[in-house]
Amino acid sequence: VITSAEFHPTHCNTLAYSSSKGSIRLIDLRQSALCDRHSKLFEEHESPGSRSFFTEIIASISDIKFGRDGRYILSRDYMTLKLWDINMDAGPVSTFQVHEYLRPKLCDLYENDSIFDKFECCLSGDGQRVATGSYSNLFRVFGSVPTSTEATTLEASKNPMRRQVQTPSRPTRSISSSISRVVRRGGESTGNDTNGNSFDFTTKLLHLAWHPTENSIACAAANSLYMYYA
Repeated sequence: VITSAEFHPTHCNTLAYSSSKGSIRLIDLRQSALCDRHSKLFEEHESPGSRSFFTEIIASISDIKFGRDGRYILSRDYMTLKLWDINMDAGPVSTFQVHEYLRPKLCDLYENDSIFDKFECCLSGDGQRVATGSYSNLFRVFGSVPTSTEATTLEASKNPMRRQVQTPSRPTRSISSSISRVVRRGGESTGNDTNGNSFDFTTKLLHLAWHPTENSIACAAANSLYMYYA
């Protein structure tokens, strides 16, 4: 099943689409108007020993986005964000763990259909950061530069301090000085969000978008739209 499609931002003859098998295909319309053959294929194979009943389900890509310059493609599957260089089809250049702490709960997530949730992803206009949503109306922001260790979690809420629990063992880290009130570094424990609360799988932040030129993120949570300026 084709799950997402995106045109290249500068080359009108190039587009990419993702599939439920976890692959991304790059199409060149100069070769054919019928997109039954790809010019490049991007996929990451699981080692045979790590396969399980859920392998193909969590490998399904729910969203892809081109970077502004068109060199990179960001993809989101259930567990991770992956950044691909269109000149390197051997594997992703970066992988960001979003839901790794949910791996022991895959059976429960399958039974309540949460494992089929389709989270979107986005890149900042300068390509320095990537973002995607999670449960409990949280979203994650990662630094995409290879040397970056940035991993920030924010909550889309009218009262962002409501769930904040300060613990000295986990340092806070902001995207920049303007957003410092609801951030928390990664390292979640099983069943809990980054603020130490139990995850609420009924509240999920599926849709978000980064402004193409300004450092702003729009997040759709339930019936509200939240704007964050970094």
